[in-house]
Amino acid sequence: MFRFLIGTTLVLGLFCTAAVAAPLKLTPAKPQPSSVKSGLNVTYGYSETKFKTLSRARQIHDANPQRGQPLRGLDYREKEFGELNLTATQPWYFAARIKGYYRFDAPGVYDIEMFTNDGLDAYIGGQKVGYFSGIQGCEGTVVTQVEAPVAGWYDLSILYYQNAGTSCLMMKAGPAGQKRSWVANTAFGR
Repeated sequence: MFRFLIGTTLVLGLFCTAAVAAPLKLTPAKPQPSSVKSGLNVTYGYSETKFKTLSRARQIHDANPQRGQPLRGLDYREKEFGELNLTATQPWYFAARIKGYYRFDAPGVYDIEMFTNDGLDAYIGGQKVGYFSGIQGCEGTVVTQVEAPVAGWYDLSILYYQNAGTSCLMMKAGPAGQKRSWVANTAFGR
């Protein structure tokens, strides 16, 4: 009986591990947009003081959101201290809500990694693909494996914030288990 329980526990453990590791199933945008402009829409909320969490970033953004110039995509490599980031009008103490679409050119399973300095809460096709609440240099989030059931556009929604100092916001993606590459701005639309 003891061996049976050990064996059953081992099988259940392996099954649960496999279930946790399954790719997140994305939902394509419905309906698929008929015409998409390049770039991503963004609104900003500004603060006069430091903040260090996503919950505070949401409060700052939602208190007085201001439309910003569209982003070209998610290729905002590390900026030096005091340089403007994204299309914000001040170099730090801001929260950005980014919305638009991300295009998968083929169905399949993909690995996605977001790079952020500072905080980020990112979703594609209804699934969380990047998260960090705190202050950090330009670092990657946990790699997230997703499944795109069809080629096409998927809703993208990101809350990002920049506290102070240097900044970045970028994305890498690639077929599961293969090398991830920086995502070209042409993969994003609004």
